Amino acid sequence: MLTDYAERMWRGEIGMDGLLVDGAIWGTAHELTDDVAVVAGFSNVIAFRTGEGLLLFDTGIEFAATVTHQAVRRWCADPVRYAIYSHGHVDHVGGMAPFDAEPGPSPVVIAHEAVPRRFDRYVRTGGYNELINRRQFGVPELRWPREYRYPDRTVRDESTVELGGLTFNLRHARGETDDHLWAHVPELDMVLTGDLFIWNAPNCGNPQKAQRYPAEWAAALRAMAELEARFLVPSHGPPIVGADRVREALTTTAEYLESLLDQTLELMNSGARLDEIIHTVTVPPHLAEKPYLRPAYDEPEFIVRNIWRLYGGWWDGAPASLKPPPASREAAVLAELCGGAQALADRASRALAEDEPRIAARLAELAVLAAPSDEDIRTTHRTVFAALAEAATSTMARGIYRDAT
Repeated sequence: MLTDYAERMWRGEIGMDGLLVDGAIWGTAHELTDDVAVVAGFSNVIAFRTGEGLLLFDTGIEFAATVTHQAVRRWCADPVRYAIYSHGHVDHVGGMAPFDAEPGPSPVVIAHEAVPRRFDRYVRTGGYNELINRRQFGVPELRWPREYRYPDRTVRDESTVELGGLTFNLRHARGETDDHLWAHVPELDMVLTGDLFIWNAPNCGNPQKAQRYPAEWAAALRAMAELEARFLVPSHGPPIVGADRVREALTTTAEYLESLLDQTLELMNSGARLDEIIHTVTVPPHLAEKPYLRPAYDEPEFIVRNIWRLYGGWWDGAPASLKPPPASREAAVLAELCGGAQALADRASRALAEDEPRIAARLAELAVLAAPSDEDIRTTHRTVFAALAEAATSTMARGIYRDAT
């Protein structure tokens, strides 16, 4: 069933967002081969059965831990010997508790050496992460974990895990995170990409999250492509089967990142400001049309901003933005110049009607800052951002706009 779903996604008939809500797919162990199963969900758990026990690549999110555990156990009752975290994001490291609670020795958890530092940071910034993830995913009751299952063994650059005749060659790559591992299983002709491939445009620009690394990400994808694997098994979305498709998915995703990076750096080197760059850089049409590179989670514009931050710092190049006034004071002065906050709100409504959503958003925000207690202006503000949320293509933009309503 999962490979049939993958075929429909490859043809562009359905998107990644469909996988996340399909009840027939979620929480079931789908056999990819006789001894490999994918438990699909918000994030996947990939289980390998060997003569010496099970190995799990990623462990899923905490709220699905029981469902994931039951799915694995319906498929195989053998003890789990190893669990590998592809990286330290909470949707990949939250499923260990039911396996640790089983009789016998606990599984050995393996992760990159930066994962413990990530967990420490998450503990210190739990409130912030709770707020931004509630906003991003539109889940007001979301609770951010305060406790984590730390790894027993860590990897710096490369390592190998051998179990029951299978070899898991682990390699570090900075990409969506600084602590990412991907794996090659040569006996199965398989690459495990973690979040380096997600059936959407790469998550390389999230406006609310830490730095991402497009050049090293693209290099990792090209290194995977050189292996000519027959199976690509990501941690989000279904597997890709067939060496030609695997190579195409990896190399075109690398090209996507490389194109945005090259265009941005060329403009930076010419002295362009960030404002010019984000409105100039585009995804080449032959990449934009790929069904697995849709901007349904992240967006190219956000990736460009992240590239600027990585190579150029936080200042956008405009002298007035170096030390801006308080936003409320700026709004009050502009409202005074144009005849009051209501004039700003009225012009925001007009901009929305004239299909200038960015102008509408800016003016509506200024209006509500200038007159925060005016209910009519707040209504205009909610209307503008509700319209932007409705039109947004990406989860990230939609979440931020909805939060403003």
